[in-house]
Amino acid sequence: MSTSASAAGDRGRKAAGQGAGERRDGAAPTPDGTRGDAMDNTSRRRVVEREKATFGGVKIGSAFFGWLTAIGTTVLLSALATALGAAVLLNDDSPDATAITITGTIILLVILFVAYYCGGYVAGRMARFNGMKQGIAVWVWAVVIAIVAAILAAIAGDQFNILVELNGFPQIPMFGDNATASTIIAAIVAAAVALIGAILGGLGGMRFHRRVDKAGLGD
Repeated sequence: MSTSASAAGDRGRKAAGQGAGERRDGAAPTPDGTRGDAMDNTSRRRVVEREKATFGGVKIGSAFFGWLTAIGTTVLLSALATALGAAVLLNDDSPDATAITITGTIILLVILFVAYYCGGYVAGRMARFNGMKQGIAVWVWAVVIAIVAAILAAIAGDQFNILVELNGFPQIPMFGDNATASTIIAAIVAAAVALIGAILGGLGGMRFHRRVDKAGLGD
């Protein structure tokens, strides 16, 4: 009789221990219906991968706002550079034309790099994922609009070429007097600098969200 009672008590304690272990190992269900024993699937890397699979890809709208940022930054920096250049030339009685040309070219490339870095950064921050692709998309927006502006200028006249006034992207040389080797090379170099800046900016904007994910989700 005592043996039966002892065995029953052992079975009860064992069952209680198993139940407690299950409660420890399997927490309450999460809002999406998964059990706590699947928490190893919610590591930061896996969470980011799932979010990227759902919300990743090129975001055309984000790239467009990135391009607007690049244009605005270009206008502001160009105006500042023009004002500084005019102030310097006023104090120079015999300016060197070659030095002015080289300096102006370098300044233009720096402005394009900084402006399109800002544009890519905005697109990368807005889109959150695929920073390189967002930067390239900003650059593609600039190329497409430059081509459209060049076509409008060829058809209706230079007054419709808004890029002449904005100086927001290297102008596309059309067939004619302005399609010389030097202008084509200059356009290619400027476009390459803008592309590099946009890609680096897109990556920078995306890394901000990775830091946020690391702070919120841990390692």
